Amino acid sequence: MSMAIRGIINDDGGKHPVKTLGGCVLQASYSGDKIMLTDENGRVATVTVADVKQSNGVIHVIDTVMLPKQ
Repeated sequence: MSMAIRGIINDDGGKHPVKTLGGCVLQASYSGDKIMLTDENGRVATVTVADVKQSNGVIHVIDTVMLPKQ
C-alpha cells in the first residue's frame, strides 16, 4: 500500500492531495524512503509505521498531531 501511495505522489508531480473525513486536505509527499503528510497549518508528519492491517482496512502511523486549519 505505501508503495502505491509513493506512485500516486510521483504521478502528481511530487505532492498528492488527501481529503480527510473532516473536510481538510493534507498534502502527501516523500523524501528518500519517508512518506510525509503536511496539514493546512504547515505541520509535517512522517509515516513511522506503514501498512498496518486492521479488520476494516489499512492504517499508517504518523509522528505528529494533524489539525484543521486555524
